Amino acid sequence: MIDLRLLREDPDRVRASQRARGEDVALVDALLSADERRRSSGVRFDELRSEQKSLGKLIPKATPEERAELLQKAEQLKADVKAAEAAQHDADDETKRLALQLGNLVHPDVPVGGEEDFVVLETHGTIRDFGAEGFEPKDHLELGEALGAIDVERGAKVSGSRFYYLTGVGALLELALVNAAIAQATEAGFTPMLTPALVRPRAMEGTGFLGQAAENVYHLEKDDYYLVGTSEVPLAAYHMDEILDADKLPLRYAGFSPCFRREAGTYGKDTRGIFRVHQFDKVEMFSYVAPEDAENEHKRLLDWEKQWLTGLELPFQVIDVASGDLGSSASRKYDCEAWIPTQGKYRELTSASNCDGFQARRLSVRMRDGKKVQPLATLNGTLCAVPRTIVAILENHQLADGSVRVPEVLRPYLGGRELLEPVAK
Repeated sequence: MIDLRLLREDPDRVRASQRARGEDVALVDALLSADERRRSSGVRFDELRSEQKSLGKLIPKATPEERAELLQKAEQLKADVKAAEAAQHDADDETKRLALQLGNLVHPDVPVGGEEDFVVLETHGTIRDFGAEGFEPKDHLELGEALGAIDVERGAKVSGSRFYYLTGVGALLELALVNAAIAQATEAGFTPMLTPALVRPRAMEGTGFLGQAAENVYHLEKDDYYLVGTSEVPLAAYHMDEILDADKLPLRYAGFSPCFRREAGTYGKDTRGIFRVHQFDKVEMFSYVAPEDAENEHKRLLDWEKQWLTGLELPFQVIDVASGDLGSSASRKYDCEAWIPTQGKYRELTSASNCDGFQARRLSVRMRDGKKVQPLATLNGTLCAVPRTIVAILENHQLADGSVRVPEVLRPYLGGRELLEPVAK
């Protein structure tokens, strides 16, 4: 939720942000109108209540002749106050409803456009020339099946398409990735967290996932719970309705959780293997910081992601995501995309988003600095989305005989194993 004071003072900036996102600009004027009604109805209610209180003090002192007239006036005031209160509540509800539909303000440096209009900021690592090495690379599914690591056939039998089993060294590789990611995050000062996978509507709405992203959220209607698509949701809601001391910021958490996504609108995309699935595990970084430190924290999150991918010895690029592909809560987002050899292109592995005070306002998370209480800023960054990371490791570190070299950073978590080798069928 954006600051309504900013909306009133600079509506053109908000209109420009909506336009950059490809969202409805008319929403800005509808919200301005609702906010004006909210404020004027509040003034009207306060005036009538004040008049009602003053009249209440006069009645006991009035003569019998005056009292009858004052009592009649008091009855009318009572009705007027009730009507004004109802109007105020209606205006409040309408303002909130419209404000929740408005995306965060896009950072002025974000490239304008859609999914393909990102800007490449950096490129890291060297893309292997498999032709020069004398063999054609296999894709992650062929490798994973030969290693006894991935079973999508039985995943589909049990749960349907886009489900899978990680078996044998596949399961061990996930555990190694999670433990290595948590170790890096802990060393960087993050508190490890195991978070709920089911949240109440307010937590999901407060983080901005019931707007444009709602179609990808699983909802358990009978119990009115939502399955999270990222531990960002329970981590953002962890301090909901709390006031945090400014001198204790930043607060940093590294959440590990299962994640669930419907993948609506992706029919026919990435149907082979485990790149795009309905359920996966992820390690997510989350930061609560003072507003003035948000941009620096954003760069820190990106640096930790770059450190992670460099340690996995993966070639990757960093992109500045375009305005129309940000998601409603982010003002700016950086993605790290790893090279996938059999696809011949970079694909998203991690992302880091600066949400400024957008989520904090919706979830009522504030900071106290002296006597001043205000919303703080929240940021999130994916450190390890397990299936996609496994895809990148298998394809980039494969050898001609079908085995896969284990990056050194993971070897301590795999009993010192240097190679994943095909299993006999």
